[in-house]
Amino acid sequence: MDISAFFKNVKRLLKLTKKPGKEELLLSIRISIIGIAIIGFIAFIIRLIFALLFR
Repeated sequence: MDISAFFKNVKRLLKLTKKPGKEELLLSIRISIIGIAIIGFIAFIIRLIFALLFR
């Protein structure tokens, strides 16, 4: 793929995208925070189990 075709594809992609609305942005942030919290909780439980098993 040459450079001009790449820029045509980028231009076409940017025309299709849109800025998220406030509700969509807040939903994305909420989902991200929940996911990070779940992963942190799982890591905490695993660390707690290993701490109790290998005293």
